[in-house]
Amino acid sequence: MSNEDYVDDTNNVDGFHGNLENPLRNSDELLDDDIFMDANLANAEVGASESNEGTHFDQLDESYKIDGWEDIGKTEFLNIVDVDIKRYHFSDLGVAFDFYNAFAKSKGFSGRKSKTRKHNGIINRQNFVCCREGFRRKKADNMHTRKQEPRAETRCGCKAKVQVSFDVVSGRWIVSKFSDLHNHDLLPPIFTAMLPGHRKIPAADIEQINIMRKGGLGTAHIFAALSSQSGGHHNVPFLPRDLYNQVAQQRRRLKGDASAALQFLRKMKSIDPVMVIRYEVDRFHSIKNLFWCDGISQMDYQLFGDVLAFDATYKKNKYHCPLVVFSGVNNHNRTVVFAAALVCDESEQTYIWLLKSLLEAMKGKAPISVITDGALSMKNAIEKIFPNAHHRLCAWHLIRNATSNVGNPRFTSQFKKCMLGDYEVGVFRSKWDRMVEEFDVQDKQWIIDMYDNRHSWATAHIRGKFFAGFRTTSRCEGLHSVIAKYVKSRYNLRDFVEHFDRCVAYIRFKDSLADVECAHGVPVMQTHLLSLEKSAANLYTREVFFLFRPIIIRSGSMKVLDCIDVGSYMLYTVVKYGSPNDTWQVSFCDLPMEFTCSCMRMESFGIPCEHILSVLVTLDICELPKCLVLDRWTKNVKQQIQDTKGFTWDCLKSTQYWCLMDWFRLVATLSAGKDDRFRSMRDWAINTVDKMKADDTASAVASNSAIPATHTDPRDPPIRRRAKDRAGQRCSICRELGHNKTTCPDRSKYDRGSHERHSLPTDDDAYEAMWDEEEDFIYEEDEGECAVNSSSESSRDQDMEIDDSNYEFGNEDDGANEIN
Repeated sequence: MSNEDYVDDTNNVDGFHGNLENPLRNSDELLDDDIFMDANLANAEVGASESNEGTHFDQLDESYKIDGWEDIGKTEFLNIVDVDIKRYHFSDLGVAFDFYNAFAKSKGFSGRKSKTRKHNGIINRQNFVCCREGFRRKKADNMHTRKQEPRAETRCGCKAKVQVSFDVVSGRWIVSKFSDLHNHDLLPPIFTAMLPGHRKIPAADIEQINIMRKGGLGTAHIFAALSSQSGGHHNVPFLPRDLYNQVAQQRRRLKGDASAALQFLRKMKSIDPVMVIRYEVDRFHSIKNLFWCDGISQMDYQLFGDVLAFDATYKKNKYHCPLVVFSGVNNHNRTVVFAAALVCDESEQTYIWLLKSLLEAMKGKAPISVITDGALSMKNAIEKIFPNAHHRLCAWHLIRNATSNVGNPRFTSQFKKCMLGDYEVGVFRSKWDRMVEEFDVQDKQWIIDMYDNRHSWATAHIRGKFFAGFRTTSRCEGLHSVIAKYVKSRYNLRDFVEHFDRCVAYIRFKDSLADVECAHGVPVMQTHLLSLEKSAANLYTREVFFLFRPIIIRSGSMKVLDCIDVGSYMLYTVVKYGSPNDTWQVSFCDLPMEFTCSCMRMESFGIPCEHILSVLVTLDICELPKCLVLDRWTKNVKQQIQDTKGFTWDCLKSTQYWCLMDWFRLVATLSAGKDDRFRSMRDWAINTVDKMKADDTASAVASNSAIPATHTDPRDPPIRRRAKDRAGQRCSICRELGHNKTTCPDRSKYDRGSHERHSLPTDDDAYEAMWDEEEDFIYEEDEGECAVNSSSESSRDQDMEIDDSNYEFGNEDDGANEIN
């Protein structure tokens, strides 16, 4: 008896979903498990089951052979008697349990695996019992202290069971003991399927559930879709609770949140070799900052990275890490994503690390212009990393700050005109002095600082610097609203990265639709300058052409008043009809052909102004010269990098996927309802999938073994909550908590414009850093990793609006790890 092992599997619950029934009673064979085992151990022989009593394979009835689900499905359980149960024999232990559970389902209960007997570590006997066998274990805690009602007791000591034993001679599992004596009421067949032992999520449903989760569907919506697909909730072989448990179980299987996020990014990198992934860790080896940029984003940056905008948004993941998205505008005047990062804070060092990572990922190409919300940490980082870039402050944020610091709506209106007005520098200076004197704000520090930094926000000083129509970070805000539809605040790092990638894929899909629209047909010509309009329609994308068409129309009200030959170029004086005092100077050089205008809109926006168009008409030029067409706005700009680094704008994988879907859908239609075709195609599909999975697993193991591991993945970032005194929304007038501007007691003073409040801190100062690291560890490796943490959210009171209709296209270093 020393080599016999007993294992209690009473908590091992496996379910089956079949339809069956049978009541068998045989109390003569109902013995206590321990007594039965002890009585037979004395006569046990190596590898043989005592209960078989010499039964051999040639004595087993072939008509009672059960080798799988197909045989179980053919069994008529309602007509089975006690004697028949003992005649069944099974290919393995799992099939035997499925058979008993199917029988249990037809009877009104569910089965459960119970005690086993092992010989030399191998199971040779197993008991299957009723799910209500035994009694609930008494807990030590006092029931009176429970806040939640305990679950109902389901164990009642039921003695129904079946015992199967292994026969060495036949190599089969046979029924050695059977009892169907229950001490409880059995459920009607309509309710039996809801018992835990009969509820199971099939592998095919799990795969479909994972696909729906990747598509952004919530668990409740997934269950509703499955029930609709199966013809009703009663046809779904599991409950919503099982679905929630399955999703939670998949999350628990992950080694760690940071490791899972890195694993997902590495998987993307295996498909996209030029993808860049960098991360920082703190002194506790917790993930701190995470930066990633794929190959398509790098190609977009090479074409449209002349203008860069970035801003931070919050509460998009369970760690409250700020999300920083680097974006720009493409040839369709649509927002394009260059890179993304999750950071622990918004300090200057963090932004320096981010901008360095971006510069390295983009092969050293720096942007011409950068627009941000004016945070001091951003400003300092840009000056250090992009010293030659033109940094413009967001006009919307400046207007909000003007409202906060001066508190007079009339001043805000005048400040807006000074900021956005297309004045000469001298005119701007006189208007500014007059405004400051009128409102008596010349001693305010904010006013002094704004004038000192006028080259970063005043249109009069920014003229001629290319910003592609950007005046505000409204594109960033719009992008954040799109991202919010794909990511939720409860998402962990891995889920966030996956769904953010899905959001970027959708943005690129919309760009592909815009490419198709440009290639398919041309806009209807509507102006009197038909040749110029048709030339622009053939060159520009549809969105940019629709911005250019009003300029053609306005050129009709312009006329060339004078022309002077300066020698190397011709200087034309252009005036507007009915406004002889409004003049512009347009210079024209023949070799090489070049046009410039004193309004400098061509340099600022990249499309010619109406003054230059009027000179083209005077010179009888019927097509837009190449010098007036910026490549970034044209239809064919992406062809320059179509074959770069092996990437192509055509998605071969998607095409192949949908072709296979069409063929397999036809196979399913022709095979469903015909048993022979169904079984043939089912077996072929199972064998093919198993073989492909085995091949992919072997390839993945081989590729992973070829990559040397430099260190373990970083830990998850800590979940940091915001301080209690920062919870809730502040009033935009008095900056106090507990109310908003509508219910503010100072509202009347604000309306009269006579209330001056203290200057508000900038976004940087409003929320102090949540994480102060004294020391960070540095990792450098060829196969990199990364991730983040932070917590802070700046409320954005959108009580001021900006009219951007005029000529605006649309609305030292911490340690790092890198995968290049």
